[in-house]
Parts: sequence; structure tokens; C-alpha cells
Amino acid sequence: MLPNNIDAFIFDMDGVIFDSESLYITCCVEAAEPLGMENIVETCYRCIGVTVGITRGILVETYGDEELVDRFRKDAAERFMDKFRRGLLEMKPGVRELLAFLKERHYKTAIASSTSTSYVETELGGAGIRPYFDHVVGGEQVSRSKPNPDIFLRAAELLGTTPERCAVIEDSFNGIRAAKAAGMTAVMVTDLLQPDDEIRALADEVLPSLLAVRDRIAEQT
Repeated sequence: MLPNNIDAFIFDMDGVIFDSESLYITCCVEAAEPLGMENIVETCYRCIGVTVGITRGILVETYGDEELVDRFRKDAAERFMDKFRRGLLEMKPGVRELLAFLKERHYKTAIASSTSTSYVETELGGAGIRPYFDHVVGGEQVSRSKPNPDIFLRAAELLGTTPERCAVIEDSFNGIRAAKAAGMTAVMVTDLLQPDDEIRALADEVLPSLLAVRDRIAEQT
């Protein structure tokens, strides 16, 4: 259940607003094959919801070769940007419907993503949905990444509200952990990861889509 005092919704971006994690994993598979990097999909799953720096650390730990990892990451990023420029990055179902619903009801909204602010702005602008968000907080704006609460607390500060009045929409385990650490309502919208027992216990809601989030808010208001 969502508390009645919620006045702001804070969204993760990758896997919540855009189907970017699936597209990026496709790019990683394409980049890894000529380099002989095995089990790249499993490794990518371990990187969901963490910063670029932590992702690089996981890759180096897994494959043991910094030069190889940097070549791989550069190739995967170039492939992703090429697909993005060609319009292949799709929004998740229900994005526009939920955002329009929230604006109609005068909720405050923000993006809080581990991705860099400039990249978030590029994706939101390209999709034509930047005006729906009052603020954007990228990963470089805080010193500690999810599962620490810093990015969500910063978003609440910018929105001019308090943590207990914020609901976070996340798809990653670290995102849910961060939301609860911030003292916020945590809503998991499932994407590539299905919640385990820990996340089901932490999350205030586990819903299958953004349309389901809209419907749940409408039921309770």
C-alpha cells in the first residue's frame, strides 16, 4: 500500500523509463563475442543498478584484464549509442500514461539514476519526456551510489519535500535497498530481475508495469 501523504515520485531511469538494460545487454553480447568473453549476460545482471565505476570493477574482477575490459566497454557503449541514435531504445510500456497522470494530479517528479546527468538528459530529451520531470539527479551528483540513499535524498531535497513523502519507482535490488535506506516508500516494477525474498520483504509494492503503478495510485486516492 502507498501512504496517503505521498507528494512526490522519484524514478530510476534504466529498466524503469527505458528498456535500456535489455538493449545494453544485447550490445554487450555483440561486443563480448569477438573478445572471447564468456558468460557476459550473467555478468551484466550483476551490474544492474550500480555505477559505471562499480561496473568496471565487476568486469575486471570477472575477466582479469583491464585492457580487455576497457576495449569491451568502449565497443559496447558505441554499439548502444548507435542503436539509440537509430531510434532502437524503446520506452517501457505505460511511461507516458503514468507521467501524464502524475502531472494531472500535481505530484512532484524526479529522475534519480546512477547514469551521468548529461546522458540522462540526452535520453529524456530524445524521447520527448523531459518536461514531465521537475529535476534530474545523475550518479555523479552524489558521493555514494545505490544501495546508499544519497541520490534519493538529494532528489527529495531538490523537490522540496521530505523522504517520508516520496515514493521511489525502481527495478533493481540496489535501488530498492537505497529507497528504504532513505526512508521512502519503495515500489519495484519488475524488469529483468525478479525480486527475491529479501527484496519482497523490503519493497512496499511489487508491480508488473508502470500502468499497474498508475492504477494502484488511482485506487488509493
